[in-house]
Amino acid sequence: MMVDLEFDDELAIITIDRPHARNAISLETMGQLEKALDGAEGARGLVLTGAGDRAFVSGGDLKELSALRTVEQASAMSFRMRSICDRIAGFPVPVIAALNGHALGGGAEFAVAADIRLAADDVKIGFNQVALAIMPAWGGAERLVELVGYSKALLLAGTGRILAATEAERIGLIDQVIPRASFDQQWRLIARTLASPQAGQVKRVMRGVPTTEAVAAFADLWVADQHWAAADKVMNKGK
Repeated sequence: MMVDLEFDDELAIITIDRPHARNAISLETMGQLEKALDGAEGARGLVLTGAGDRAFVSGGDLKELSALRTVEQASAMSFRMRSICDRIAGFPVPVIAALNGHALGGGAEFAVAADIRLAADDVKIGFNQVALAIMPAWGGAERLVELVGYSKALLLAGTGRILAATEAERIGLIDQVIPRASFDQQWRLIARTLASPQAGQVKRVMRGVPTTEAVAAFADLWVADQHWAAADKVMNKGK
């Protein structure tokens, strides 16, 4: 399998495991990603990561995708992977990209489809498609604008500049940089915390819903047994 799906309690973890290709995405990888996302439905949180410590996703697999030579073939590939990234962005619970290694080209696009990006401190990220005389094809250009603003996005994608994790964090492209030595432990801890019963409701409200829906979401959580169990612990603390 090129794509693994595992569960850590209520947390789903999708790992791209193609070490021979630095976790690059092929058409077969896309099919396995679609199945993995199907299997992750119902989880309270989702993590996307890569196998090893060299690459998160190094982009599209050029050796395999080079067979696509017509406009129709290129369009179909772009639409399929863009749809996968759109599905990730619209996933009903928090999605974390755990950047275990470099995220370049299409790998950066895959990363920005997630809600949150956590990166090991030695990671680099860049929208360097310009080096291949192409542009981001999987919705990453639009998402990059949302994250860093139009001018910075155009500068990054237009020049193909590759950023160190700390610089990417400074401009808002990466949300948190974690020391390599504790990376696996820390991203799992953060992801487990985010995979809470209320996480999906919080994400939905943050994406924008009418006031009545936001209030209804809060009220449903307020009357739930989990809320009162937690509240009792707080109220009885120290007694």
